[in-house]
Amino acid sequence: MKFVRFIMKNAALANVPKHIEHFSKFSPSPISMKQFIDFGSSNACEKTSFVFLRQELPVRLSNIMKEINLLPDRLLTTPSVQMVQSWYIQSLVDILEFLEKSPDDHSVLAEFVTTLMNIRNRHNDVVPTMAQGVLEYKEAFGQDPITNQNIQYFLDRLYMSRISIRMLINQHTLVFDGEMKPVDPSAIGSIDPHCSVTEVVRDSYENAKALCEQYYVISPDLVLKELNTKNRMESINMVYVPSHLYHMLFELFKNAMRATIENHKNSTLPPVEVMVAIGGEDLSIKVSDRGGGVPFRKMEKLFSYMYSTAPAPQFGPYDRPPLAGFGYGLPISRLYAQYFQGDLQLYSMEGYGTDAIIHLKALSTDSVERLPVYNKTAKRNYKVSQMADDWCVPTREPLDLAVFRLAK
Repeated sequence: MKFVRFIMKNAALANVPKHIEHFSKFSPSPISMKQFIDFGSSNACEKTSFVFLRQELPVRLSNIMKEINLLPDRLLTTPSVQMVQSWYIQSLVDILEFLEKSPDDHSVLAEFVTTLMNIRNRHNDVVPTMAQGVLEYKEAFGQDPITNQNIQYFLDRLYMSRISIRMLINQHTLVFDGEMKPVDPSAIGSIDPHCSVTEVVRDSYENAKALCEQYYVISPDLVLKELNTKNRMESINMVYVPSHLYHMLFELFKNAMRATIENHKNSTLPPVEVMVAIGGEDLSIKVSDRGGGVPFRKMEKLFSYMYSTAPAPQFGPYDRPPLAGFGYGLPISRLYAQYFQGDLQLYSMEGYGTDAIIHLKALSTDSVERLPVYNKTAKRNYKVSQMADDWCVPTREPLDLAVFRLAK
């Protein structure tokens, strides 16, 4: 029996390139927050979800797997990247097993839920493992602008794809697996139809504060204000995924607290100020600190996967790779904001402090998944060559005009 399984498994793996080629020809189908809510609350049908996911997941997996193969060969050959690639191949094989199975069979539906949870667990370490692959590449081959640009473009798309796949898996397993219950009874899967923004702000602040005090003993206070232009007497609630919002805010609070403490070592700590405001289209959250700010020339680097202000983490071959030190907090937080058509922007005044603003869609109908699509345009982005700059590039040293005078 084991031998039969071995033969079948190898046959499935042999067909993987053909399946990737087939499913990558289709574009992913973006879903709005309202569609997630409507389906999960009133029209929840496990068979419908099963039929949709067994087609949609291979499309999303195959689209990003085609792009993995466009990475520089020297990055592809790193052990960490090869491991990530093997996870995606195995997950695709797992889903393809359900293409011909009947949705009317309850045992098939139960098996599908188990498979989805296995896929989610398998991909838990995609971000830190891929980060380790990039680190291995940097240490072995150094950096150049073109490779950096290709890696930045790819990682944004890989991690956005991963967020979307986990969202689909979480919605199906939380809604249809009777053993898995959301923390909040009113939640629809991982979505809270009445997510209290200020509650998530306070929760993320308290956890960042506890972490900050472990390192520095002290932490800055929080000053929180909100403005609901629709009804000034009511707190701001929205349809959103609380865990996504928490992830963004926790990262911003960690950065703000660290900067504030290090910039006020011998004086009273100014508070971190948060303003939450909602209008007709947007919900915005501004996190302001007095942490000394960042020089303007470094602003773009803060969202680069190839740049980190912290030292690179060290760990052994059997340790789980840590995320801290890779510099991935801000770029991935921005992806969470962009996933449902929002954004995360930084505005800094060197010598004073930084404002970080999370922009989200106020209406669930406008919150639609932002998904990477593999096509000719995407392919061209991996073939960009180094072009001569058509603007003057200033030198590091000031121009010595005496040289020109002597020449005369």
